[in-house]
Amino acid sequence: MRQSGMTFSELGLAPALLRAIEATGYTTPTPIQQQAIPLAMLGHDLLAGAQTGTGKTAAFTLPMLHRLAMTPSAKNKFGGIGTRVLVLTPTRELASQVEESVREYGQFLQLTSTVIFGGVGMNPQINILRKGVDIVVATPGRLLDLNEQGKLDLSTVQMLVLDEADRMLDMGFLPDIKRVLTLLPKQKQTLFFSATFSDDIRKLAQGLLNNPKSVQVTPSNTTVQRITQSHHLVGRGKKKALLTHIIQKHNWSQVLVFTRTKFGANSVAEHLTKHGIPALALHGNKSQAARTQALQGFKDGTIRALVATDIAARGIDIDDLPHVVNYEIPNVSEDYVHRIGRTGRAGRAGEAVSLVSLDEEGFFESIEHFTKQKIERVPMPEFAPEPGEKGEPIAMGRQTIWGGAGKPPSREVMQAAAKAAMTEMRQRLNDRPPRGRPGQGGARPAGGGGRPNGNAPRPASGGASRSPAPAGGSGRGPAGGRPSSGKPQSPQPRNYR
Repeated sequence: MRQSGMTFSELGLAPALLRAIEATGYTTPTPIQQQAIPLAMLGHDLLAGAQTGTGKTAAFTLPMLHRLAMTPSAKNKFGGIGTRVLVLTPTRELASQVEESVREYGQFLQLTSTVIFGGVGMNPQINILRKGVDIVVATPGRLLDLNEQGKLDLSTVQMLVLDEADRMLDMGFLPDIKRVLTLLPKQKQTLFFSATFSDDIRKLAQGLLNNPKSVQVTPSNTTVQRITQSHHLVGRGKKKALLTHIIQKHNWSQVLVFTRTKFGANSVAEHLTKHGIPALALHGNKSQAARTQALQGFKDGTIRALVATDIAARGIDIDDLPHVVNYEIPNVSEDYVHRIGRTGRAGRAGEAVSLVSLDEEGFFESIEHFTKQKIERVPMPEFAPEPGEKGEPIAMGRQTIWGGAGKPPSREVMQAAAKAAMTEMRQRLNDRPPRGRPGQGGARPAGGGGRPNGNAPRPASGGASRSPAPAGGSGRGPAGGRPSSGKPQSPQPRNYR
């Protein structure tokens, strides 16, 4: 990662923040921090883009804490501390990691913070919000649930931060974002941070920000240079065998594997485990406890392979993660950038491997065009497509998408593929053994409250969340942050002194 001779002290940050930065071991601000921190400290609205792993979290956390330290506290309608900063993230894991960085950099300040998301008990959150905290890091769905119950007061917010703003503002999150905005004062500072910004997202952000400054420290849509990227052309039915072969041949001890669907993540994890590679799945249908357990096992090395949907692309931050595999190629090119950005962080080297079937060649060509690079193809003859194998439509729920190269097939063929996929899915569900304890007709499906990433439906508002970061739920942030101890934490707001 490119550095300069500038130091954090030259940015004008409060002494308590400089002391905390020194404790983390960082001395030189990254390019995004050099440009974004002074603008945010002056109170400007900001639209900031930089590659994943270049320190975006500290780029908004440090000026946020600096401004709070220089202004008096507020009171909420319950008589407690008024929330002055709201940070919204698309996933529970990312919310936990951001709040971990807030605590790390604010450890010498008289400020409090909490994290709010679904999937765990709601009552501890209600108690904390009533007493009040200076900083709330949250996913939108749970905030709206709390507001509907009259347990939320955001009338004192002075700064709004959207982390991974492109995902937050896509069509899945936009209605929630607009509802949250109605709960905030009109006069506030707003910061949007992300690795990628499409033209449509930029236009939308311009309508929500007040005369914003724009910072883009790297060419739009580029990938980290220290990541070695390659891909294999593989037969449709040979992907699991190839993935197993690669992990075993190179003796990978830690690999993050991305699938397109939750069902696919479960299937791949089961296959790897059966073949001697400890693996767990991570996706929106998993309970918060299961997600925390999977992340912790992956971090401490008991799990060699974590198989995840794109929820993890925005929510996993692990030091020295060496390998990422795109088991299935994303149909949104921006997601490729975020997926492989889980490795090669903070200037470290990393490796990203993609398994491309003929059904996905078109997706991969779009990724190469989007990132403006030609990704090396490494032949694997024993796993290559069978002679005569052609691209077919890909089932996505009740719809199908065309990911093959060339002209898509006729509408009739796409409809037939969708019907066949639905029939196969019903058969799999019918063949699945019943869940739950003996004598019960099945267990309630595991899942979390809120809207973790748009993949999982939002549950009833009675379901769940607690404020502190879950054990193992956060690692080092993009520019710093202390790895979780793995011990359960008390559901109390954090006071930094």
